Amino acid sequence: MKKVILLICFTFAFAFSQTSNAQIDFGLKGGLNYNNNGDATLKSTGDDLIRGAKSKSGYHLGVWTRFKVPVVGLYLRPELVYTQVNSEYNDSNNDITDYKFKKIDVPVLLGKKFLGFANAFIGPSFQYIIDDNFKFSNLTTDDFDKFSVGLQMGIGVEFGRLGVDVRWERGLSKTEAKFANVSVDNRTNQIIFGLSLRL
Repeated sequence: MKKVILLICFTFAFAFSQTSNAQIDFGLKGGLNYNNNGDATLKSTGDDLIRGAKSKSGYHLGVWTRFKVPVVGLYLRPELVYTQVNSEYNDSNNDITDYKFKKIDVPVLLGKKFLGFANAFIGPSFQYIIDDNFKFSNLTTDDFDKFSVGLQMGIGVEFGRLGVDVRWERGLSKTEAKFANVSVDNRTNQIIFGLSLRL
């Protein structure tokens, strides 16, 4: 958790340090997440205990800031976002269980505006799971690392103070257990529809 807090503080401190050199935009955002986490697996000594999570919708709420990168004509957009991701999986007894987890996302996106109202962007997303209802046998998420890194990319349009974007997010690092022979791969693979308001 310390890594996430330091990253958040550094990112936003850097953003606001640019106020003397560039125009800063900031605002609120929210939207829907469609989680396509069909690759989620839990393995023990090579055997699949859980395979295949079914997609369900979730949501996100957060804040963002944006400032121009000097000279190169790009912008940097750090965000601080609360996200709830929903899915369901079949366990080894073929029972269906809802799987929800809540996380803090810190995307740091590098983007480019074009056509006067559109933009495209890409960047890493640093994620920390703050609540998770995963439980299998004697395993819970307390046994797993909660910090991970993903990649976001997308396109958006802006009309005045209102912005709409669509993103694809893919986790780059899987969560692993802290004890031998068990690992879980629950990397996010989702489409994100977002609405933002510039304040």
